[in-house]
Parts: sequence; C-alpha cells; structure tokens
Amino acid sequence: MYDLKIASLYPKKIGGRTYYYLREMARVDGKPTMVSERYLGSADDVAAAVAARDAASVAERTRHLAFSDVAAVWEMLTRLDVAGAIDEVARPRRSDAGASVGTYLALAALNRLVDPCSKAAFADWWATTAADRFTKIPARVLDHRRFWDAMHLVSEADLLTIERRLAEKMIDTFELDVSAVALDMTNFATYLDTGNDRAPIAQRGKAKQKRSDLRLVGLGLVLTRDGGIPLVSRAYPGNRPDVTPFTTLIDELVVRYTALARGGEPGEVTDAATGTPVRAAEADWTTGVRRALRWGIPAAAMVLAVAVALPLTRLWAPRTPLPSGRVRSLPR
Repeated sequence: MYDLKIASLYPKKIGGRTYYYLREMARVDGKPTMVSERYLGSADDVAAAVAARDAASVAERTRHLAFSDVAAVWEMLTRLDVAGAIDEVARPRRSDAGASVGTYLALAALNRLVDPCSKAAFADWWATTAADRFTKIPARVLDHRRFWDAMHLVSEADLLTIERRLAEKMIDTFELDVSAVALDMTNFATYLDTGNDRAPIAQRGKAKQKRSDLRLVGLGLVLTRDGGIPLVSRAYPGNRPDVTPFTTLIDELVVRYTALARGGEPGEVTDAATGTPVRAAEADWTTGVRRALRWGIPAAAMVLAVAVALPLTRLWAPRTPLPSGRVRSLPR
C-alpha cells in the first residue's frame, strides 16, 4: 500500500463571490476523503501570489557575455602557442605594457575572427565577453596604444620568421599534407583614410569586393589542397593586378613553401588536367600553380587566412566611423 494525495484548486461561492481553496484528497479506509483544505483567496489574490513568487525568483541583475566563439579561437591560439612564437622573435615589450607583444598580436587576430573592431574600441568589446575569466587578461591593459606599440616591435623580417614557425606548428600539430598546395591571389578593402600616406601598401585599384571607394591591399596565399589551410602569405599594393606581381610572388612563395616541406624537399603540384602529381623540382612552377588555381579555395579558409595575415602587416589605419556607428579598421 502507498499513501497517495491529490491536490486540486476548489472554488467556493460565498456571498456571490468566488473564493479558492487548495484541497488534498486521499483514500482513507478505501474511500476518497478530503484530508486538508487551505484558503487561497479570490482569483486576484491567487494571481498576485503567483506574480510575487515569480518576481522573487528573478535575479536582481544579469550579465550576458560572449563566450563560445571567443573561447574556441583562444583555445586554437593557445594550442598553436601563437603568442609564444611571436615573443621568441619580437623585441622585448615595453615596461609599461600589461601583456607581451605576442599576446597583443594574438588578441588582435582573435578580434579579427570573432568581431572585428578598431584597437580604440577593443577594450570596450573585450568587456562584452567572458574572455577575461579564462585568459586572465583584464580590460585595463588593452589600451589601443599598447597594441600599436607591440606592432612597432615586429619587423617585416620578424613576420616571415613568425609565419614560418606557425606554419611548421600547424603542420606538426594537425599533420597537414603539404605535398600538394594551391596559390590564391586576391585583394581586400581597408578603411584607411585617403590622405593617410603612412601605409603605401594600401592603394586604389580594382576591388574584388566591389568597394571602389576604399583602398586595397593585395594578398597572395599558399594553401593546403585539403582544407585550404594557409601556409605562406605575401601582402602587396592593392593597385597591382594579380598578373603583375604573379611571377615575383611565385618565386618568393615557392622558396618559402619549399622550406616548409617535409625533409626540406619541394612538394608536389597536382596537374588538374591529368590528375597526376608532378614533382616540384621537375615542374614549371608557374604552369603548375596556374593549374592548381582551378581547385578553388573554401570561403572559411580565406576568412581564417585574412584574420591571421592582416593583423601582422602593421598597417596604419585611421579610425573611420562606419554608418552603423561602429569603428572598423586594419590594425595599426
């Protein structure tokens, strides 16, 4: 046997008005019997009691912070030790900086991937995320001038060394197949002011994003055939058609790619016409890469490539307000 009680709301009409009671019914000696009755009041009294209970259960204040996207990018940056790779090459940080040079550049890349904004707006954006809890980097050390100071401590030669070390780390960590690669050359719009002459690499040209009103930066990328992972990059003035720097870029990128190939040997370029691999040492690289362009590059990989490459170009960018009221520019 078990003790079963059933509660129900029971109305009673008294003096022409309806009042409610909470009744509990149970079996006593095998017969249904009311074992308790509690007065609740009128319908308005019941509604008020429910509203008060709901109000008491609501927190006095709440905060909604971005987490998953920021955490995912930070985990990848940590796994590849991006900050460490930069710090090994870059000059020592300023004494008044709250983080290392590598940390500032890694944060710049993180912001590019998650929610691009200017360095002046970075600290405010950081406060809208939960990142300070797992990175242990408080917003107070993220002054925009500290980002610019960090970028000044990395030379173009340093960038090449950093890129090579990160590519080697990705190849080892994710076992990337670099025996066959593709080359993609394109340009990206920036928000640099027209009168700003401190970034000669940003020029007017034929914008592939159809933004003829903005200055452009060209970018050549060597990517893995599987997954479109960027390995080697080279920025060039945006007023040059792809054909103009093609030959020069091929020579430079092939040399740098070869250094990444396992065993120090050049990899292979797949002949798209026949589907057979051709050894780089025996192939005409210009012809091979032109054929490789037919593979196409996944959009997601391009976004990743831009996010990693552009923060390291040290471009000067004035803070130009967008129509939405936000500020967006390339890293300074």
